[in-house]
Amino acid sequence: MINIAVMGYGTVGSGVVEVVNTNGPRINQRIGEELNIKYVLDLRDFPGDPVQEKIVHDFETIVNDKDIQIVVEVMGGIEPAYTFVKRCLQAGKSVATSNKALVAKHGAELLSIAKDNNINFLFEASVGGGIPIIRPLNSSLTADEIEEITGILNGTTNYMLSKMFYEGADYDTVLKEAQANGYAERNPEADVEGYDACRKIAILSSLISGQQVDFEDIYCEGITEITVEDMKYAKAIGATIKLLASSKRVGDRLHAIVAPCMLYPDHPLYNVNDVFNAIFVHGNVLGDAMFYGSGAGKLPTASAVVADVVDAAKHLNRNIMTMWKQEKLTLEDKGDAKRRFFIRMKGDADKELPNLKYSFGDIEIIKIPGLNDEFGFTTPVMMEGDYDTRANRYKGQILHMIRIEG
Repeated sequence: MINIAVMGYGTVGSGVVEVVNTNGPRINQRIGEELNIKYVLDLRDFPGDPVQEKIVHDFETIVNDKDIQIVVEVMGGIEPAYTFVKRCLQAGKSVATSNKALVAKHGAELLSIAKDNNINFLFEASVGGGIPIIRPLNSSLTADEIEEITGILNGTTNYMLSKMFYEGADYDTVLKEAQANGYAERNPEADVEGYDACRKIAILSSLISGQQVDFEDIYCEGITEITVEDMKYAKAIGATIKLLASSKRVGDRLHAIVAPCMLYPDHPLYNVNDVFNAIFVHGNVLGDAMFYGSGAGKLPTASAVVADVVDAAKHLNRNIMTMWKQEKLTLEDKGDAKRRFFIRMKGDADKELPNLKYSFGDIEIIKIPGLNDEFGFTTPVMMEGDYDTRANRYKGQILHMIRIEG
């Protein structure tokens, strides 16, 4: 029998217990032994719930029990999760977590402790929820140099942008709807400002580069400035708008960014709508691959956590995870990245065209019926730094800029 403990009995923690109870016979068959949840750590009691007989309130009960071989951390946040996970690993217990904040900040250290103890620190659910991406990068794609990972990594913002695009609703309306449907928190900042996606792309960047990528070093822009008017321009040029988290190899460096982007129909992420997530990967040998599915939610996330538990159970005394060094990776400067841009501007397009061509080169003007005293245009490919310099001349006129991907 393999005994495990679950730390946290919230949405994901209760999902982990449900997955193990529902699919126990199949899980046991895949491990080759019986999986038993011995403890569930939470500050609360759950009278009337069968889990109550497993509830403990003191972490020391778990860390000091030699029968516990695998610990699931689904508490969220940095502390006390970091302290608890570190002590479990030092005590020789493998850990599976869905905690992106923890992995993004302390992943390198916790992976190192796990390797030193010949156990595993696994975190499939921390990036794609129910979508497998860590395991493929750790095993299936290890023969490749990963040159790009670009993903829609946040279901809340993708739901909101899909509503704005297809229904013409404004930002405030779709945010309230997302909150009413349980897709967005009461305080939605982590989602709408892009911080959630930023932590996820930091984890993926660390994994493919082999060095620590701090999410604070990644340029991050959310969706709070996206308007109904932006969506009208996107439709006019045959594009849509998605919040993308992207990491691309440029020589021996990575360029990483989180920002809303316009995508054309030939982009692999164009048709990813509603709360679904997708991750596009390009390898120098493999070429293109796509991973698509439910990026969040109780059971999809719990499924990924339990899959890590199964992996840990099958490799109790063998470390299987790719490491990354604690030494920080220097990211490519944002200003050196090359791309096209969409710009909304106040004024008369015909009057401004000569100056704009002089500043930006061969631009394409877009006019929307009913939007008076403003127009849009797309630029040719240029460096972000060059765009900033040129746009500075029109600071009082530019209403909004959105990057064009692909």
